[in-house]
Amino acid sequence: MNKFRIGYGEDIHRLVEGRKLILGGIEIPFEKGLLGHSDADCLLHALMDSLLGALALGDIGLYFPPDDPTYEGADSTKLLAKVKALVDESGYAISNVDLLLFAEQPKLKPYREQIRRHIASLLGLALDQVGFQAMSNEGLDAVGEGKAIRAVSTVLLERKENE
Repeated sequence: MNKFRIGYGEDIHRLVEGRKLILGGIEIPFEKGLLGHSDADCLLHALMDSLLGALALGDIGLYFPPDDPTYEGADSTKLLAKVKALVDESGYAISNVDLLLFAEQPKLKPYREQIRRHIASLLGLALDQVGFQAMSNEGLDAVGEGKAIRAVSTVLLERKENE
């Protein structure tokens, strides 16, 4: 069993009217939200994919299929808890996560620490184990045009010493 495992995840969702904007499990005040089968929290979706990928367990679509009515409107924090349980059972522990969010609007700087604290709490990590950066796409592509929000996640897992 390898001592370390690295995972990468990425997700993008279209912004639409009539939906709440949920990022990192936090509701962000904005006139649009992300379109998706669940709550469409692209930040937590990217995080889950990076955790699953680090363990070579596939992606969130295998565990929470988008055509399964069970997950319609699902709270992504609850889905993350299920993925975290898979990590806990694997013999590995999360060493750190680094999250990037690409959005033109809303500006996310005011929510940066709240998102970091919430994700650290969801994963049982110290705050210094959770990196989070938010940036714009400088007007380029669907994100830059304000039509979508994209998230990227990398994680480092370390084998538990007693495993």
